[in-house]
This record gives sequence, structure tokens and C-alpha cells, in this order.
Amino acid sequence: MLWCPLCPLSSQAEVEETLKRIQSHKGVVATMVINAEGIPIRTTLDNSTTVQYAGLLHQLTMKTRSAVRDIDPQNDLTCLRIRTKKHEIMVAP
Repeated sequence: MLWCPLCPLSSQAEVEETLKRIQSHKGVVATMVINAEGIPIRTTLDNSTTVQYAGLLHQLTMKTRSAVRDIDPQNDLTCLRIRTKKHEIMVAP
């Protein structure tokens, strides 16, 4: 079970259900949860792939968030969608 010291037990169950629902969609290869520092908390990938993706996605998310705030200081990044010919990565900071 995913444990969050700031979340009540009902919220933890909701997080688990959400991750299961996302993972069950056709075409979903993996799911990852990383903390604000880019450290993986939960993943369905192997350790080396998780560490690589977590580090790179954390850096990209922080740079993207900074760019959004530079454009409009009242705005913030809510979702980042990265599409390639083979895959799509959805990041929800």
C-alpha cells in the first residue's frame, strides 16, 4: 500500500484505486509516483528504469513549471503531456 504521512487512510485507498484504474487502461505500460524531490515512491518499472525516468522527468517538470511561471506568474503547471511516435508520458505534478 502507498503510504503518505500527510494523507488520511481514506485518501491512501483512493490513491491506490486511482493507480490501479490508470494501470488497467489499454496501452498503459507503467505508472510511477515520485515525490517533490524526484525520488520514486511507487513504480511498476524495474529499479534502473525507474531511477532514470524519475530523474529526467523531475528535471523536465521543474523547468517546464518555471517556464509557465515566467510567462504568467499567476499560473502553474497542472499537467505535462509528452508524445513521441511510440509512446506518451503524462505527468501530473
